[in-house]
Amino acid sequence: MHDNDTNPRSDESVVDGLAPKPTRRGIFLLPNLFTTGALFAGFFAIVQAMNGRYEQAAIAILVAMILDGLDGRVARMTNTQSAFGAEYDSLSDMVSFGVAPALVMYSFALKGMGKLGWIAAFVYCAAAALRLARFNTMLAVQDKRWFMGLPSPAAAALVAGFVWLMVDNRIAVQELRWLAWGVTVFAGISMVTNLAFYSGKDFNLKRSVPFLVIVFIAMGFSLISLDPPIVLFLLFLGYGLSGYVLWLKRRFFRKTATLSSSD
Repeated sequence: MHDNDTNPRSDESVVDGLAPKPTRRGIFLLPNLFTTGALFAGFFAIVQAMNGRYEQAAIAILVAMILDGLDGRVARMTNTQSAFGAEYDSLSDMVSFGVAPALVMYSFALKGMGKLGWIAAFVYCAAAALRLARFNTMLAVQDKRWFMGLPSPAAAALVAGFVWLMVDNRIAVQELRWLAWGVTVFAGISMVTNLAFYSGKDFNLKRSVPFLVIVFIAMGFSLISLDPPIVLFLLFLGYGLSGYVLWLKRRFFRKTATLSSSD
């Protein structure tokens, strides 16, 4: 008796020359809609930058950041997490927070700097790719309360916020070209550092909070409405510097503790 006599399926595949049909698996629609929206916003930002509409490009990146923050929370709240969604989200992040900010900033301020300009844009883009790869590989072991390195949406928001601030206040970019270069490189390097940035993932929206928290939130919206480009850029810059401040604070207290113990 031949071996394939006991396996009719393998005999059929030999005769027909066809591989078994793969099992079709569906995907969850709701969280992937937000991811697709973030991807579209990133692509839209690139198109607008190519057409010289830098304000629309910067706002599109900020919209992508909001949608990216929603897709994960929606997936967790509706219990619709999936491996496909995680991979799709990473690819969308690379476009919206890696390629789009680099091209927008290059087209807006760095193009006239020659090699230094495109090198700064590439440093940012490569750092975003490395940041996303490291995040995906360390997801299971990393403390969810903290990000290692500046998250790519925050870095993109810092770059986009700078562009929006310059355009809205009609500041000649030729005068601050080196500042734009510095912001781009700073955002890129911050993504690949080992500094800790607060993630906010331990904040529970279902938990009750004191009344003053709602008051502060309302005051925050009012403050942003005064001048969105300036206020938002300062918020993004503050978050970008927070990792360095925490590092200096920990190092100072560690040094102080060492000196006190030696005494």
